[in-house]
Amino acid sequence: MEYGDRYQHVPKPKFDCLLFDVDDTLYPLHSGLSGEVTKNIIEFMVNKLGIKDNVLELNGKLYKDYGTTMAGLKAIGYDFDYDDYHSFVHGRLPYEILKPDPVLKNLLHSLPIRKVIFSNSNEEHVANVLGKLGLEDCFEGVISFETLNSIKKTDLLDDENDANFKGSKRSTIPSTGTDVVNSSSEIKAESPKTPVVCKPFEDSFEKAFATAQIDPQRTLFFDDSIRNLQTGKRMGLHTIWVGSSHKTEGVDYALESIHNIREALPELWESIERAEEVAYPEKVAIETPVRA
Repeated sequence: MEYGDRYQHVPKPKFDCLLFDVDDTLYPLHSGLSGEVTKNIIEFMVNKLGIKDNVLELNGKLYKDYGTTMAGLKAIGYDFDYDDYHSFVHGRLPYEILKPDPVLKNLLHSLPIRKVIFSNSNEEHVANVLGKLGLEDCFEGVISFETLNSIKKTDLLDDENDANFKGSKRSTIPSTGTDVVNSSSEIKAESPKTPVVCKPFEDSFEKAFATAQIDPQRTLFFDDSIRNLQTGKRMGLHTIWVGSSHKTEGVDYALESIHNIREALPELWESIERAEEVAYPEKVAIETPVRA
């Protein structure tokens, strides 16, 4: 009997990487943590930058136009230290409101696929959130504010400053029929540009792909922001809107909760099971001697 073909023709899974946002994605919006972030941003604008008028409206506009309020504040001329901003906005958060999530941990561990974090937040905030959720051992690496924004900001795409992805190099982004644009590409022409690289703009995705050596065509991207997802879709990613049950333009899948991954994407597990069946088509029977 020939056994040579047993280990051949193993089907290649459609996806080889899962890319996750953090806030309001790995934990639900109703936890209240994001509301605390917004409150701290407002206090920073008032107490640290001296902004007194229309603070709420300005915060909303900057977030809408620039992806993050920090990026917008830098664009319109406010000078502040990034670490001071993160310390004020994230360093005072009540992380204790987040609880361990063994269900999500088991789901992530059951998938032998690369898993990478892609967040606009600083790495300390990401570490705190993952620690409170009990997910710190679920991800290969973290793409954070520090990854996307080098200290010198000379050549962001060639700066390999994230120790979590040593040896990474610039990736080739497949053509999507549109020109790749910089972080201010969707801002009105008369608006000032920001030095901050962040989602939802395409340069942040380019940096993430290069840093983690991600093939967007074989990657699932989980995020709660429709803007981030739409950019990701243009860049070739398969997109999953977390926190919504309604698909829209730029969204391939919609999950009310991150816990619904298996129900919405059973093919992730099925492809793994098929590969295992091809690799191990039969269980080897072990003869047990019987002594009379």
